[in-house]
Amino acid sequence: MKLFHHGVLLAIMTLLLAACGQKGPLYLPDNNPPHSSKIR
Repeated sequence: MKLFHHGVLLAIMTLLLAACGQKGPLYLPDNNPPHSSKIR
């Protein structure tokens, strides 16, 4: 049961990281916000 619960938490964290990555500048290289252009 603990292993299953750990798997669910791992899946949720993976989905959250994927969602953050899609909303980041890497997902929209053509539409960079002003603060992102300073990093480059």
